[in-house]
Amino acid sequence: MTYHPKSDFLRVMFERGFVADCTDYQALDEALAKGIVPAYIGYDATAASLHVGHLMNIMVLRWLQKCGGKPITLMGGGTTKVGDPSFRAEERPLLTTAKIDENIAGLQKVFARYLSYGDGPQDAIMLNNAEWLDNLNYLEFLRDIGRYFSVNRMLSFESVKSRLDREQSLSFLEFNYMILQAYDFLEIHRRYGCLLQMGGSDQWGNIINGVDLTRRVVDHEIYGLTTPLLTTSDGRKMGKSASGAVWLNPDMLAPYDFWQFWRNTTDADVGRFLKIFTELPVDECDRLGALQGAEINGAKIILANLATTLLHGAEAAAAAEATAREVFEKGGVGDDLPTLTLHAADLAEGITVAQLFVRAGLSATGKDAKRLILEGGARLNDEIVLDAGHRIGAGDLAETLKLTAGKKRHALVILG
Repeated sequence: MTYHPKSDFLRVMFERGFVADCTDYQALDEALAKGIVPAYIGYDATAASLHVGHLMNIMVLRWLQKCGGKPITLMGGGTTKVGDPSFRAEERPLLTTAKIDENIAGLQKVFARYLSYGDGPQDAIMLNNAEWLDNLNYLEFLRDIGRYFSVNRMLSFESVKSRLDREQSLSFLEFNYMILQAYDFLEIHRRYGCLLQMGGSDQWGNIINGVDLTRRVVDHEIYGLTTPLLTTSDGRKMGKSASGAVWLNPDMLAPYDFWQFWRNTTDADVGRFLKIFTELPVDECDRLGALQGAEINGAKIILANLATTLLHGAEAAAAAEATAREVFEKGGVGDDLPTLTLHAADLAEGITVAQLFVRAGLSATGKDAKRLILEGGARLNDEIVLDAGHRIGAGDLAETLKLTAGKKRHALVILG
């Protein structure tokens, strides 16, 4: 769709490729142009960290704040107990309240890097939907909220329909999720004047439900805006790498590995990723994305540095680039490489090379590690290793051992 927005926020969203759909472009644009618009995105606490797949929507909240809006990060302390069935083949495992709280503490660290929290009119606020969901009276909730939902319509949403079409079980617990998420929007609107819910395009049905519910209950107009589901040019979903999820918390993925993820971007994705994951001007993103041959590698380094600086700081980005140069250009061992520390007790019977690659985070599973080794993609101190069962003992770690997976992923192993 071609729309020429008046508001800075929508203009940035269109220019940088953040827009998939909106409930009412013109009315939202007018609200944004008039004053401060509070807007939220919800995050269920299913893991201790968010990953790169969440980063697009975190950048949306960052741009909202830069353009004069008020970001609200909603932690799903309540909805995580149910689990979002959207486009999943099976029910999520249920987590304990203690585990959910622990995960929320991990998620909070990331948001503080991208958003400014406080008490000012444009400062971000963090909410937890357990505040209003935990103490709901079931009968009252059914009477006051449930009556606005048509089961016929709920069954027509793609996220539900796809499960039923494949004859995969959808529990009543999960079926309630969309009602709870719609209720979140109503509550945040009532409590904080929130006018906008944003999220990935897979959340469109849930967002529409919240807009409709709020209109029916309090007769107010609120809006929904979705971002496209982001895939790489070769069709892979964002958020995963060869060795597993690209986590945002540094204790789950080293800043060097985060930097390397962006440095390894496919040529065709560089311009698009610069627009989405950095704040570089759009013209410069287009110029860098159009570079050819060896020159595109310089653009990838800019992407890696800028994305890493936003999350981990300029020092971490500079250290990662210096380490990469040391490892790739000079063939050395960089100081900033991810490091696995093993103790004598770990090595009493030795550890196989395959296990070593898994422990160092260079392979997701033992099976992946064995495949990497059989294909000649594994190196110990730059020497190809072909025996996945070869055991490494304490004597082999008298000096630092460098592991390499493929051409670009490295880790160090030391004896603690």
